[in-house]
Amino acid sequence: MLVLIVLVLASFGYILVRRRAIASVGGDQRILHSLPSYYGSTALMFIAVPSLLVLALWLLIQPMLVQNAVIGLIPAETINEGSSVGLVMSDVRRIADGLDTAIAQGAITSVNAASLNVETSNIRAQLAEVGVALGSDVAAPVLAAAQRYRAMNANGSTAMTLSVLTLALIGFALAYRMTTAAFRARNTVEAGVKTLLILAASLAILTTVGIVFSMLFESINFFRMHDWRDFFLGSKWAPNFRGDSDLSILPLLWGTLYISFIALLVAVPIGLFAAIYLSEYAGPKTRAVAKPLLEILAGIPTIVYGLFALLTVGPFLVSVFGRGEEGFLSVEWMSGATAVLTAGLVMGIMLIPFVSSLSDDIINAVPQSLRDGSFGLGATHSETVRQVVLPAALPGIVGAILLAASRAIGETMIVVLGAGAIARISLNPLEAMTTITTRIVSQLTGDTNFASPETLVAFALGLTLFVLTLGLNVIALYIVRRYREQYE
Repeated sequence: MLVLIVLVLASFGYILVRRRAIASVGGDQRILHSLPSYYGSTALMFIAVPSLLVLALWLLIQPMLVQNAVIGLIPAETINEGSSVGLVMSDVRRIADGLDTAIAQGAITSVNAASLNVETSNIRAQLAEVGVALGSDVAAPVLAAAQRYRAMNANGSTAMTLSVLTLALIGFALAYRMTTAAFRARNTVEAGVKTLLILAASLAILTTVGIVFSMLFESINFFRMHDWRDFFLGSKWAPNFRGDSDLSILPLLWGTLYISFIALLVAVPIGLFAAIYLSEYAGPKTRAVAKPLLEILAGIPTIVYGLFALLTVGPFLVSVFGRGEEGFLSVEWMSGATAVLTAGLVMGIMLIPFVSSLSDDIINAVPQSLRDGSFGLGATHSETVRQVVLPAALPGIVGAILLAASRAIGETMIVVLGAGAIARISLNPLEAMTTITTRIVSQLTGDTNFASPETLVAFALGLTLFVLTLGLNVIALYIVRRYREQYE
C-alpha cells in the first residue's frame, strides 16, 4: 500500500510540475530549456527514488534491529537448551501473529510484557479460543518477547510510513520550486538516470562479491576445524557428527566432472549439428517449426528430467546391461537404475537447447560477406560451413559449450534421482555416483548446526565449485581472444 501511495504521488507530481513548466512560459514551450516531459520526470524522480530507496533499506534493516532487541529478552539457557536463535524467533513471530489475531477479534485486550510474565496461563487459554495454540513448552519470556516484537514492529512501521511520505512530499516541493524556464531539467534527469544505472551495476557487482566472501569466511571456519589435506587430497567421503568424518572433495569432484562430461558428449554434437542445420540448411517453414519445438526442452523443469531418468532411462539401461535374466545382454555391469550414464544421458538431453539456440544465433551472426566470398572462390555449401562459418563462429560456440558445462556442473535434481548418492572414484559409467551440488544440499538439509565441520563443508564445496567454473570462464576467454584476432 505504501508503494502504491508513493507511485500515485509521483504520478500527480509529474502532471502538476509539467503543467507548471508550461504555465511558467505562457504556453510557449520553445522558451523552456527542456521539453515539458523532462520537468515532469524530474518531479517523478525526486518523489519516487528517495522514498522507495528509504523504504527498501528500512525493510532490510528493521527486521535485524528488532531481532537483536527481542532476542535479548530471552534467557541464554532457553537458547542453549537445543534451540537455535532461528527457532526461538520463529516462535516469537508466531506468537506475535497470534496476539494480533486475538486482539483484532477481541479475545484479549492489548497486553504488555509485565502482564504476560504474570498471566501466562490466562493468555495461553485466551489465545487458544481463537485458534492460536502456543504449546505447553512456551515460556513467559518468549511471550514477553513476542509482545516486544509486536510493539517494535508497529512503531517501526509507523515511523517508516511517516518517513517515506515525508520524503515524497519534500521531493515534490523541491521539484515544484525548481521548475522555471531556465531550469536544466533534461540534464538533471539524465544525471539521475546515469546514477541509477551506476547503482544497478554496483549492486550486481557487490552481490557477487558478497556471495564470494560469505562462502570464503565460512570455508575458513571449516578449515579451522578440519584438515585441508584431507579435504583436497583425501579419497573418502563419509560425513558423520561424531568428530571423525572423512570429508574429501575428490570423489564428489570426480562424479561431477564425469557426469558433466557424459552430458556434454550428448549435448554438444546434437545441439551443434541441430544449430548448423537450422541456420544453414533448413528452410524458413522448417525453421519456424523446428526451432520452437527444440527450445521446449529448455522449459521442462529439471525435476521432470530427474523423474524421466529414474523411471524410464534407468530401467531401460538395466534391461540392457543388468544382471542375469533382467539384462538383454546377460552381463552384470549394472546393478541398479541409478548410474552415471543414466544422469549423463538425461542431462545431455536437457542441455541440447542451450547449445543449439546459442550456437544458432552465433552462426546467424557471421557476416554474409564471408559466405559470399567462399562461394565466389568455388567452395561448396558444406565446405563453406566447415572452413568459413564454423571457424568464424567458434568463439561464440565455445561460450555456448561452456555455458552448457556450467549448467551441467550446477545441476542437482537429475543427479539426485538419476545418479544416486554414493561418493566414489570409478571409471565405470554404470555405477552410482554423486556430485558436489548434491552433497551441498544433503549437508544443509535438516536440523543443521553451523558450528560443525559436517555442515560448514558445504561452503567449502560451494567455493571450490565457484573456482572451478571461474577457471572454465578464464579458459573460454583465452580461446575467444585467440580466435577473434584472426577475423577482426
